[in-house]
Amino acid sequence: MSEGGEDTAHPEGARTGDGPEVAEHTRPLAKRRIGVLAIVALVWLAVDVVSKLLIVANVEGHAPIKLLGGLLWISVTRNPGAAFGMANGMTWVLSLIMIAVIVAIVWMAPRLRSTGWAIGIGLVLAGALGNLADRIFRAPGPLRGHVVDFLSFLNPYGTGFAIFNLADTGITVGGALIVLLVLLGRDYDGRRTKDKPDDEDGKSGNGAKA
Repeated sequence: MSEGGEDTAHPEGARTGDGPEVAEHTRPLAKRRIGVLAIVALVWLAVDVVSKLLIVANVEGHAPIKLLGGLLWISVTRNPGAAFGMANGMTWVLSLIMIAVIVAIVWMAPRLRSTGWAIGIGLVLAGALGNLADRIFRAPGPLRGHVVDFLSFLNPYGTGFAIFNLADTGITVGGALIVLLVLLGRDYDGRRTKDKPDDEDGKSGNGAKA
């Protein structure tokens, strides 16, 4: 049979290994997940902002509150550094880093086609926005504001584990989810990362045979 006959008669099957590969690589991409990202980010940002307002209004200046038999404490502190009490004294630098992270996420958002990635990045975005809002609007001034932290494990003073807030939790959980997806071979566009080099090889191989 002629080469042209092979291609028309067996579009997926003349070469036993190529049919499934071609079908996998030519499968349409999943729908964009920017809506999922936006919903997750807005919900977690609202939870973070409301929790800080309530804590400052009702708990700050009072004795720490013990929860879950002492496993968790509510103890308010103002943090000039990064998440979990790191990088103290670098508030304005951290503010600029958070702005850069937010810009990068906004740029990436239209390319998201994985629900898992959208949830993870949505949590990171919410955490970055929540803490950035503190740095902009709280004392001592714009880009130098101290972040409200109020959750502490095992003791109320953050000696065993740094005092944190729900924005920090969003950044941590979202980042962990993204790392898990990378380890599982799931890319932000909804495809498996192992499929991408095969796709490129297939294209170069077809060009060589033409």
